[in-house]
Amino acid sequence: MKSDLDALMKARHLDAILVLGHAEHNPPMYYFTGGGHVSHAALIKKSGQPPVLFCNDMEREEAAKSGLEVICFSKYPYSELLKEAAGNTLLVGALRFQRMFADLGIGAGRIGIYGHYDLSSVIGVLQELRRLMPDLELVGESREDSIFMYAMESKDEAEVERIRKIGRITTAVVGRVAEYLTGCDVRSDEVLLKENGQPLTIGDVKGLINLWLAELGAENPEGTIFAIGRDAGIPHSTGNPEDLIRLGRTIVFDIFPCEQGGGYFYDFTRTWSLGYATPEAQKLYDEVRGAHAKVMENLDLNVPFKTYQRMVCEYFEALGHQTPLNTEAPVEGYVHSLGHGLGLNVHERPWSGLTAADDNLLKPGVVVTVEPGLYYPERDMGVRIEDSVWIRPDGRAEILAEYPYDFVLKMKKWNR
Repeated sequence: MKSDLDALMKARHLDAILVLGHAEHNPPMYYFTGGGHVSHAALIKKSGQPPVLFCNDMEREEAAKSGLEVICFSKYPYSELLKEAAGNTLLVGALRFQRMFADLGIGAGRIGIYGHYDLSSVIGVLQELRRLMPDLELVGESREDSIFMYAMESKDEAEVERIRKIGRITTAVVGRVAEYLTGCDVRSDEVLLKENGQPLTIGDVKGLINLWLAELGAENPEGTIFAIGRDAGIPHSTGNPEDLIRLGRTIVFDIFPCEQGGGYFYDFTRTWSLGYATPEAQKLYDEVRGAHAKVMENLDLNVPFKTYQRMVCEYFEALGHQTPLNTEAPVEGYVHSLGHGLGLNVHERPWSGLTAADDNLLKPGVVVTVEPGLYYPERDMGVRIEDSVWIRPDGRAEILAEYPYDFVLKMKKWNR
């Protein structure tokens, strides 16, 4: 949680952190500001002190909504800095940072750098800053192991409620898609038809998904996986927009929208077969459903998340499928990890891979995905089932947005 940041900074020997970029679609900045139309900002948090947000004057009122102390860039007049820098705009940025640090009493020490920003300009400005302030050590961290990933790992109840709300929007859109698909007319070759009589495509369905998400107040910055047949057998194939929607083919529908402005995400997957399923596809689905149920029945407080990855691998291998447990980089069978943390990033701690550190625990407050799957692209099929789960303070695992697990969706206008 945010209250853990000072302890994390102390453990990493960081005297301050500098976060760069927009307040929206920028998880480290959003974590402090709560989003809003604040662009090209900088936030500095000195160890043991509250953060200070620096921004353009035109956005001062938007910045003030964060509740943070706000200092406008006009305090450091650009024309004066440009003159001092002899027209070197990278040096201008460094001089401004030098004055910002000075105002917060920072002249030396280890400074962690975070945020989403143009890499070239950041490197150029920070190189100039190191020359101006040789006693500063600028520290980069891997995304997967940064202090923000650790701080964001546990959510308070207000954060969980926001994830729950975006989960309700997500499942409402999934329900609309199911209702739309099952209400379509079906051509003699089992292709679904739109209202105008033209064949329904993956691209058509994705257009409706984006429309309905927007209508309900969500964004879809990472896109949607809606893949049929062979593409359903490739876990991160987003689906070919030109592919036709047909009966009796597995459709993997993985949807992971977020709040408007780049806030909290939800992550959810169902696999469908319209009208009917082949026996082979039904068997595959039943095996994935069994793995999902086994994990949900056994989730325990403060257990390493990778424990359940091993459980699923062993379960699937007993059924004859390849998994990462005994096959290096399998391309069919079970080919990925069981899940991941979820929050301001669609993928964050705790991690569930077999090589994940033991401190990736199912501790109180974490929100994780549980998403076993089996994939056989050469058999034109794949199956994944995913829910987002909150490990409650009482240790109980709660699915944040319930939705049915039906595999075969009955068509309203078609009889086999």
